[in-house]
Amino acid sequence: MRATAKRRLLIGAGTLSTGLGIIGIFVPILPTTPFLLLAAACYMRSSERFYRWLINNRVFGAYIRNYIEGRGMPVRIKIITILLLWLTIGLTIVFGIQNIVVRIVLICVAIGVTVHIALIRKRKVEATQK
Repeated sequence: MRATAKRRLLIGAGTLSTGLGIIGIFVPILPTTPFLLLAAACYMRSSERFYRWLINNRVFGAYIRNYIEGRGMPVRIKIITILLLWLTIGLTIVFGIQNIVVRIVLICVAIGVTVHIALIRKRKVEATQK
């Protein structure tokens, strides 16, 4: 594969992954972190400009950097994330889904995401973030 075609393919995949990651912020069944990490990997291999934009983004840049560098997550953010996850999935199960199989899948996804978030290393909040 030619270098230009490979670069364009990676930029396209990174852009698609970024879009899916952003949608995942609002749609509980769509994971945010894996898509943003995939976007970072694609951009790192194809476009320094896009990679810098992603990791320096004011909305999710620090989130990606902290995850990549293994710095962990503040306990407060973990709690808020898990509460919002269960609130949105719970509301979806109660009011939006009638199929029992889909309900079970949603509960399994929520359990998996909860375990994943719980296992992320705890990070103390820095003085400027208190």
